[in-house]
Amino acid sequence: MSWNPAIEPHCPQTADVDAIETLIIPRARDLGGFEVRRALPSAKRQMVGPFIFFDQMGPAEFLTDGGIDVRPHPHIGISTVTYLYQGEFEHRDSTGAHQLIYPGEVNLMTAGQGVTHSERTSEKTRAGRNALFGVQTWIALPDEHEETEAAFEHHGQDALPFLQGEGKEVRLILGTAWGEKAPANTYSEMFYADAVLAAGAKIPLPDDHEDRGIYVVQGTIEVAGQSFAAGQMMVFRPGDAITVAAGEAGARLMLLGGATLNGPRHIWWNFVASSKERIDAAKESWAAGDWENGRFHLPPGDDQEFIPLPK
Repeated sequence: MSWNPAIEPHCPQTADVDAIETLIIPRARDLGGFEVRRALPSAKRQMVGPFIFFDQMGPAEFLTDGGIDVRPHPHIGISTVTYLYQGEFEHRDSTGAHQLIYPGEVNLMTAGQGVTHSERTSEKTRAGRNALFGVQTWIALPDEHEETEAAFEHHGQDALPFLQGEGKEVRLILGTAWGEKAPANTYSEMFYADAVLAAGAKIPLPDDHEDRGIYVVQGTIEVAGQSFAAGQMMVFRPGDAITVAAGEAGARLMLLGGATLNGPRHIWWNFVASSKERIDAAKESWAAGDWENGRFHLPPGDDQEFIPLPK
């Protein structure tokens, strides 16, 4: 569909770079030839809206028989979001979901009181050289939804709102923004979008969300005359009118934010909760390994191994 004329770049651009409340420069971690950059949580900021975890995966290339093998592991208290630019993942989880995800699609898994999942490169893809590049996020659940039942949703590229015009292409992955609403179920107010900008193209941040941030995936952007390169996340002050412009080589951005939760979250391994007691209970359940009758079950079709509880 066409770009919404109400958000053409005629809206005011902030004149003060102090509108950036927090600048996060994540460290790159090499996981054996596969690089990950984690922007959230950081020492400066635990969350942007409900987004409590933000990892850029890759870009990475694998030789024949190579790929990703993330064994079954548990989560509580969050929804996990997978969005790819390149490559694929084969997702299985304890709800019975089995889904391949490709670029421009979204996998949304809500852990709630507990879920187990695995992520692997499929056998078909391993048969040749392959690549992987994308972002994974965790969304902390509000207190009243922390104990909800686990669920999984997949939405293809054609199901996600797509805005284009004036040198920009934007796919709304989750939530509401620019007059559009993504189809996936969410438990709090948020927005999450993939934006590709041509050189000099401008995009305004939604002005109807409390917390708003931008992660630069590729290229550079300018905010109030200051340039920010790939691998940086900016979090902006609430209420300011913000428009960013792509640099000379264009840019690819992830825009995210939403309403803040009523308090910080405790994080231990893959568990996120509003209380330490919830995390302690999840640790005991995973360590017990009662896959038949316990809190956690291994994914059907991938139940021969799992990641043990860290010591």
